[in-house]
Amino acid sequence: MEQLDSIGFQILRAIRRIIRRTSEHSRAVGKHAGVSVPQMLCLKAISEFPDDTEITVAMVAAAVQLSAPTVSRILDKMEGSGYICRERRSKDRRRVCVSLTDNGRQRIENLPTPLHEQFLKRLDTLDPIECLGLLKALERTVELMDAEGIDASPLLTPELEVGQNEVAPVHGSDLT
Repeated sequence: MEQLDSIGFQILRAIRRIIRRTSEHSRAVGKHAGVSVPQMLCLKAISEFPDDTEITVAMVAAAVQLSAPTVSRILDKMEGSGYICRERRSKDRRRVCVSLTDNGRQRIENLPTPLHEQFLKRLDTLDPIECLGLLKALERTVELMDAEGIDASPLLTPELEVGQNEVAPVHGSDLT
């Protein structure tokens, strides 16, 4: 029984290290890039659309895999910081389009690589059988933690807990 407890605690420590790394990356992004991870992801998503595209909040939300109301609040903050602007450009005056400002384009040039992109790049170097084993182990961990019903984006953003199309801030003290 003692060995099972030891393995169990080792697994919990491994999960904790993943949570801390995600939080650490988020703080570093905020400190060095001056934006939060969700803001960084939205900026990058907007920049990746073709220049002639009328970008909507729904399009950005789909690109970053967050709800439209969540992305709308993120864009409110970015508009206030001067990184984006919103305007009605199409024939349908109800449609609000999002675009980067010059300040937003400059900010993108200094953004770090998102943690999920770093992870996926490293994961691609592994043998597919090993990747499948990791997936199976993580899926089993999700079951053991009764987390099957929790919807989660594949983006690593500790300050957001997405569920039921709403966002709740996760404070640093909750993560340490």
